[in-house]
Amino acid sequence: MSERLFIFDTTLRDGEQVPGCQLNTIEKIQVAKQLEALGVDIIEAGFPISSPGDYNSVIEISKAVTWPTICALTRAVERDIDVAVEALRFAKHRRIHTGIGTSDSHIKYKFNATREEIIERAVAAVKYAKRFCEDVEFYAEDAGRTDNEYLARVIEAVVKAGATVCNIPDTTGYCLPDEFGAKIKYLMEHVDGLSNGKTILSTHCHNDLGMATANTLEGIINGARQVEVTINGIGERAGNTSLEEIAMILKCHKGIGIDTNINTQKIYPTSRLVSSLMNMPVQPNKAIVGRNAFAHSSGIHQDGVLKNVQTYEIMDPKDVGIDDNSILLTARSGRAALKHRLHVNGVDLDEEKLDKVYEKFLQLADQKKEVNDADVLMLAGADTADAHAVRLDFLQVTTGKGVKSVASIGLDISGQKFEAAASGNGPVDAAIKALKKIIMKQMTLKEFTIQAISKGSDDVGKVHMQVEYNGSLYYGFGANTDIVTASVEAYIDCINKFKN
Repeated sequence: MSERLFIFDTTLRDGEQVPGCQLNTIEKIQVAKQLEALGVDIIEAGFPISSPGDYNSVIEISKAVTWPTICALTRAVERDIDVAVEALRFAKHRRIHTGIGTSDSHIKYKFNATREEIIERAVAAVKYAKRFCEDVEFYAEDAGRTDNEYLARVIEAVVKAGATVCNIPDTTGYCLPDEFGAKIKYLMEHVDGLSNGKTILSTHCHNDLGMATANTLEGIINGARQVEVTINGIGERAGNTSLEEIAMILKCHKGIGIDTNINTQKIYPTSRLVSSLMNMPVQPNKAIVGRNAFAHSSGIHQDGVLKNVQTYEIMDPKDVGIDDNSILLTARSGRAALKHRLHVNGVDLDEEKLDKVYEKFLQLADQKKEVNDADVLMLAGADTADAHAVRLDFLQVTTGKGVKSVASIGLDISGQKFEAAASGNGPVDAAIKALKKIIMKQMTLKEFTIQAISKGSDDVGKVHMQVEYNGSLYYGFGANTDIVTASVEAYIDCINKFKN
């Protein structure tokens, strides 16, 4: 009989720490409901004391989902725990996730403490959290660089204090797979309460050196029975362990003898939803969910797949929710086809919102031969721009070789119409200079990235921008078949986020 692995998803906490990927509460609830449908056991909903937004999101997510455990992160500080308890008051199943750094560098430079003082603080935090919540998880931050003997002392102390889960993070992504596996094995053999299942070990691996999935798998093989993961592997720096990779590794390798509760057919729509809401395009060659994950361009590969799909594919695309017979969307497609593609991608809209998206879909379909899933998700998120104070009315650009680029722009600002024109070093520069003539604020463009989210000469380009205003950085996004228009829309998105 296979053993059970608990899936702890931290997309809404660790994943949301990526610059420019912040979600509002409504979007977080949408993701949380999709994670529930996916079969995630624990949802880390936020770090309540860090901001009013995180606090409110934990409350609302607790109300919105039914069976998953809702987890709130804290430091080993009583005030953090108090706020987490308050935020979790509506959760049907709740968990407090508290902890402290255990590596020598954290102890010396972050806490200016001794090893014994760290153990005392860890035990005190767990005991305090247990007063309010039976399910308490402890994290030993930077456990990957903590020597095993001391780490075992810390874990044994918090287990005795009542921790139900002990999280062993490779916070910096430094460990080699055999090292991380040996660390988990050492703890399983040297800490009372782990071998009998009283407390379980959890992995939380980062991908700085590209080894997050390998380290997590080694942790599972050596006794960890919870994994902390994110959709699409998003997270700080190079990201976290990817949920879809671990789920499909265990599904493909039955010999490991570990099962999860994940409904793998919902992996792809969940991936697309998170990618769309967080404005984080999935790289084409991303395992499991990248657009090329099941594509074959080599003639030898194509020949083999046509003869027998198992020659080059170890997974059926349908197992991860990719529909081989997806309905193609063109200018002649109706609302029902659009609604179907949105549903397949994890987005369900009411009729009023669907009508707005359908209008935009028809406009885009007139410009493209075929509208794909990435386009559909972009359209589903684009209707939020209708409520913005600043909106683009029109943009006209003249450019070419040997010709000075000139742009004319029209903006609608809270119902009032404004127009301006400017020349610049290229069409984007001209358009933004014309925009600045209307929006007379000291703004500095700090980052400008263009990404294609579909393939072909009529593809949709997505622009990511970072603009500095009044000492703060603001992130904006725009998508359009015309890259100059997408750039202006991204700049306007930043402006609409300014705090005056």
